Amino acid sequence: MARSVIAVIVGYLIFALSAFAFFQISGQPPHQAAPVPIMIGSIAFGMVFALLGGFVAAWLARRRPLAHGVAVAAVLALGAAISLLNTMGKGAVWSQVAALAFMAPCAVLGGWLRLRQVAGA
Repeated sequence: MARSVIAVIVGYLIFALSAFAFFQISGQPPHQAAPVPIMIGSIAFGMVFALLGGFVAAWLARRRPLAHGVAVAAVLALGAAISLLNTMGKGAVWSQVAALAFMAPCAVLGGWLRLRQVAGA
């Protein structure tokens, strides 16, 4: 059980720390209006790292890879939903909506890819 919890935390941190780094490097506040290229770059970057986070969580857990990808997606979606509720009416919500619509499913895809890798071995 502890291995699963650690795997999900690590998977989520891969996503969260990469998002933090993206916004720090770009100088763009995450909850403000952004130019379209920044939005596209952020979403693409987030999707890649969400997929990587789901995959790494599934790999670290060593069992039930899809369930661990789903768990990373759930934590990611919960954080995005809480942030969305707190930001509504106070700033742009594009990053939270993108996390819910695109990045959380990519974390599931990461777990699925690990499942396929294990099944093919």
